[in-house]
Amino acid sequence: MTDSASFSERHGYHGADVEITTREDAPEEVRAAVLMLGYAAGMGPSGMRDTVCEVLLKRPDPNNWSPGNIENEVHRLIDDAPWYKVYDIAERIHAEIAREDYTGTKQAEYARRLTQFFREHGVGWQMEEGRIVFRGSEAFTLATRDAVATMQQAGSPTAANEVHEALKDISRRPSADVTGAIQHAMAALECVAREVDGSTDTLGQIIKRLTIPQPLDGALHRLWGFASEQGRHIQEGREPSFEEAELVVTVASAVSVYLLRQATPAGSR
Repeated sequence: MTDSASFSERHGYHGADVEITTREDAPEEVRAAVLMLGYAAGMGPSGMRDTVCEVLLKRPDPNNWSPGNIENEVHRLIDDAPWYKVYDIAERIHAEIAREDYTGTKQAEYARRLTQFFREHGVGWQMEEGRIVFRGSEAFTLATRDAVATMQQAGSPTAANEVHEALKDISRRPSADVTGAIQHAMAALECVAREVDGSTDTLGQIIKRLTIPQPLDGALHRLWGFASEQGRHIQEGREPSFEEAELVVTVASAVSVYLLRQATPAGSR
């Protein structure tokens, strides 16, 4: 933490995570935060206008040349932008910050503060490595993070890659690929189940042989049935909801971690 850190940053105070209520939208406060954090990172009005205009493919107003008028123009541009373009602008600002970031810290600070803002305002996105990606519930985050780490440690790169693909699908903008997320999440679980079972059977056949206590084994079988119907054999007019996809990815990830840990001796974890 630098000497210029604020009181709350120095002492570790921050607002609690708010329940996610904003996904396919960019409310006024989000639009303001994207710009204000860019200015705080050292971008000037002219550079900010160039960045915003490039993303929106708008011609800068040649009649605006003073800093105050340029800032007003930038605010009008982002206020009128489609919601998903606001997050494109955030990514571009992050990239542009590097041009004048001689300390090598401003990009990380922009990403950290923007993500913290999202958490405190119930926005279901976060910035990772300069990209705006999906942010799920706390259970979703813990389950998917543990799944990837556990799969890699257990030597299951295919399953880990399937979880990565599920996260990419559920993060797609402007519309998440919910069926793709379900397919990849269940594919990851099937990979793990086959490895634990030592067979090439389908997940539906393997479930009854897994060391999952009743009645949780029945719940897993129903999850597999739901995923098979909604992820592979979509009924006309019955596309899975975003919340259903998030639930499947969360549960599939958590069960995968459980199976791998059950199959791994405690001393070797």
